[in-house]
This record gives sequence, structure tokens and C-alpha cells, in this order.
Amino acid sequence: MKEFKVYTKTGDNGITSLVSGKRVPKHDIRIKAYGTIDELIAWLGLIRDTTSFDYAIAPLVRIQKQLMTVASQLAAESQEDFPKNLTPLQPEEVQFIEHEIDQLTEKLPPLRNFIIPGGHVLISYTHLARSVCRRAERYVTELDHQAPVSATLVAYINRLSDYFFTLSRMFALDLEIEEVKWNGN
Repeated sequence: MKEFKVYTKTGDNGITSLVSGKRVPKHDIRIKAYGTIDELIAWLGLIRDTTSFDYAIAPLVRIQKQLMTVASQLAAESQEDFPKNLTPLQPEEVQFIEHEIDQLTEKLPPLRNFIIPGGHVLISYTHLARSVCRRAERYVTELDHQAPVSATLVAYINRLSDYFFTLSRMFALDLEIEEVKWNGN
């Protein structure tokens, strides 16, 4: 039996492989898109490790799992390349995120100003996840201009950053951290 090694040395020259086996530069927009999704998945693990609020833990695990699928979709140039053991992201996942946002929003005071991130490490981590998600969205939409990306995937990433913003506000409420509001100079 061949030993599995984490390192392959095949990327030492700045080139990596897509799911199809096609070799592309590590700075390719497709790599940037799914690499940023990977970063987001890691941030969500940190948020999960930092919170004890039940309303966050299960949704974050579900989102991490869906983001693994998103990364796989982005790594596949065509449907034929997409792993057969996976189901592409479904519209129900966008609805799930919208439902989570609505559930949290019902408990929050109305928002009339921009919010300055901070006040507690959990809140800050969630805002970092929001901003990484926005970067992922920029890369995904840039990729979409070069090679079509699932509209469901684009909507999901867009909705997800709204979820993280709302979740950060819920954490502030439950941690009794006063939000620092910003409405200009």
C-alpha cells in the first residue's frame, strides 16, 4: 500500500491542479475564489470554538459543510469535473440562510446606523468572517464573468455575509456589548 503524504511538491513552481487535473497558476481567479472560501471555513471554525450560543453552533457547522461543497464547485471547471459523490449547492441552502437571518433579526433592535466592529473577540471574529465572505464574493463574481458560476452559489455567498453581520449583532446583544454606531464624522 502506498503511503499518503500531505505534501506533493507539485506546486513548488506556483502551479496547482483543478479537480479535472488541469494545471493553473496559483494566482488564477478560480484558485483565489475557492481559496478564500477555504479561509472562510477556517474562520467559522474559530467562531464555533469561541461561542457557546446554541443558535450559532449547528448553523455554522451546516454552513461549513456547504462551503466545502462551494469550494468543490469552484474547483471544477465543468459539471463533468464535479465530484460524483457531492450534490451541488441547492436553492434550499439560500433559503436556510435567509431563515436564520430572519430568526436573529426578530430579536435585534432596529438598525439605523453602520456598526463599528469590536467589543468582544467573538463579535470581531464574526466581522472578520463577514469581510472574508465579501472578498470571496468579489472573487466568485469575477470568476463568473470569465466562466459561468451557479447563480445559487453567488446568491448563497451574498446572503452569507448578511448572516455574519446579523450574527455579530446577536452576539453583541447576548454578550451585553454596546454596539459602537457610526453615522459619519
